[in-house]
This record gives sequence, C-alpha cells and structure tokens, in this order.
Amino acid sequence: MSTRAVLEVIALGPEDAVAAQAGGADRLELVTDMAADGLTPPVEVFARIRAAVAVPLRVMLRQRDGFAAGDARALVRAARELRAAGADEFVLGFLDEHGGPDLRAVELLLAELDGCRWTFHRAVDHCADRDALRKQLADLPGLDTYLTAGSADGVDEGLPVLLAEAARRGEPGYTQRLMVGGGLRLGHLPALRAAGVDAFHIGGAARPGGWTAPVSADAVREWRTAVDA
Repeated sequence: MSTRAVLEVIALGPEDAVAAQAGGADRLELVTDMAADGLTPPVEVFARIRAAVAVPLRVMLRQRDGFAAGDARALVRAARELRAAGADEFVLGFLDEHGGPDLRAVELLLAELDGCRWTFHRAVDHCADRDALRKQLADLPGLDTYLTAGSADGVDEGLPVLLAEAARRGEPGYTQRLMVGGGLRLGHLPALRAAGVDAFHIGGAARPGGWTAPVSADAVREWRTAVDA
C-alpha cells in the first residue's frame, strides 16, 4: 500500500492553519517574521494554532535571520516553553563560522527536545559541504527530515542536486526524508516525484496575495492535487 506524499505549508497564525488544513496540507511549519525568513513564533500563537487544527505542527526554533545560532540558551528556553504548551515536532539548523553544522547549538537543543522529531531546515543549502553535514548529523536523535531546495538560490538552481540526493536514499547520511522547498513551483513536481521525492514544502505559493495575505485553501488544494497526481 502506498502512502501519499507529504505536503507541508507555512502558517503564521490560526487563519493560515485552518485554510491549509482545509486545502489538504498534511503538516504545518509554524513561524513568525517572514522578513527574517521565519523565526520562532510566540508560544501563545502556537497554542492558538494547536487548538484550531488537528494536523501535525513543526515549530521553528530560530531567533534571528541567517544561520548562526545566536543565544543557544534562549533557544533552549523557547523550546522548553513550547514543549510545555504541547509542541512535539520542531524545525532547526545552525551553521558555524566555517559553514559546517553548529553541533554544540544543535545538541543543546536536542537535549531539551528529548527525542522529538525534527527537520534540519535550509541551512543545509548554505553549508560548505552538504555531504559532510549529512554524515555529521546522521545519528542525531529525532532527525527525520531535511528541508532543502538543493541550492541557496532555490529549486530552479538546485534541482540536479535534489535528484542526485534522492537517488542516494538509504545510504549513510541519506536515510532521512528529503522535503523539497524554497522557490518550489508546480512545474518541478513531475521530475521530483519520478525521482521518488515524497515531501514538499510551500510558503508563498500558498498565498496568491503575498505574505501580507492569508493562506488560500484553494491554492493549497491545487498543490495537493498536483502532488498526488
């Protein structure tokens, strides 16, 4: 029996979440401040979204634009508050000054998450060596997904990398799910689906009116249909 592909949608608040769920989203990524490319939302916003929808929620742990961790202890406090409010899935990813994974910051957070499932986000698209990063992170507890465009410049540029990584599924460092997002367009789906990619992430594509407008259930439904085709 085949399992349908995962469609994850960015939600900034309950209105987004309800529309995304109505359109067929399987999971939501919760963030605030898209001008900074998505930061940790207030715990009160998480609680309102959690009360509004039944789909799984992955909450961003990120305090500032860019991929440096900043104050790791503040991130741990945020994670603790979110977990106390019921959050049990997360999104995170930090790079050090050399472009490698900031293992100290990641491991501090993972100690607080205590086995929760999490996504390493698009920091992978900005690192010095993708393959080395994957192998360094391979055995971290709870890591089940990489969110990636294959390139810092988006899926248009990164498609060959994504297809190559999809072909390595199951190798050491490549057992986690490949979730494609970052400039993803409907036209990319046929090649990605043919390569076995089974997870997709959209943000602006779910908002025809731009980031100041809410998620459109119809836009999400169009993606749901295309992903399932």
